[in-house]
Amino acid sequence: MSGHSKWANIKRRKAVVDAQKGKIFSRLAREIMVAARQGGPNPDANFRLATAVERARAENLPTSNIERAIARGAGGGDDANYEELQYEGYGPGGVAILLSVMTDNRNRTAAEIRHVFAKHGGALGETGSVGWMFQRRARVRVRAKDEEELILAAADVGAEDVAQDEEDFYFVYGKPDDLRALREGLIAAGCEVVSADVTLDPTVRAEVAPEDQDRVLSLLDALDEHDDVQEVYTSADFGEDGEDA
Repeated sequence: MSGHSKWANIKRRKAVVDAQKGKIFSRLAREIMVAARQGGPNPDANFRLATAVERARAENLPTSNIERAIARGAGGGDDANYEELQYEGYGPGGVAILLSVMTDNRNRTAAEIRHVFAKHGGALGETGSVGWMFQRRARVRVRAKDEEELILAAADVGAEDVAQDEEDFYFVYGKPDDLRALREGLIAAGCEVVSADVTLDPTVRAEVAPEDQDRVLSLLDALDEHDDVQEVYTSADFGEDGEDA
């Protein structure tokens, strides 16, 4: 993996700690509530809800929490009225940052996100300022012992790419509209699917100068810590030295 993975590796390690604190559980519950509100409470008829529940189970969110989140979303109460937004900005050195946000108060969230950017040497941008640098891709995370077998299975279901995430785990990528077909095709092929979602990948990468790396990581970390932020995407490339950081 390239140095671009440094932030991904940090997020993965943070997720373990966040799960212990309940932060990641809150994010998963919000996604389930929004999915249930938009498409109904039946995962069999609501693919977004099915994938959200699948991801929640993979993160060990208790079944009672999942059921409660579905009920809240389907019930349409005040606590389910989250709005999905996207914020765009720049970090130190001009790296692009894209945020996926769920909030029940967009004015508060915008002010807080702007403050986080400014505090860490970045700037919140206008809509469209960096969004064009990212492409939507279907992403299915799979546990596999044999990479060659996985590649063949992925090719059979129309995947565009396979990339190793960590030992025995891989990401299978495809077109956004093919997410359901990829997931179901891989399951039918006997693959152990861990999660499935649509992600945003940078089409342009910005190498981060050594003197800026700590500041960029500090900004990404602060944004990821914000309660309303669901996902943080960046064009930052930390170079080969960043692989094991």
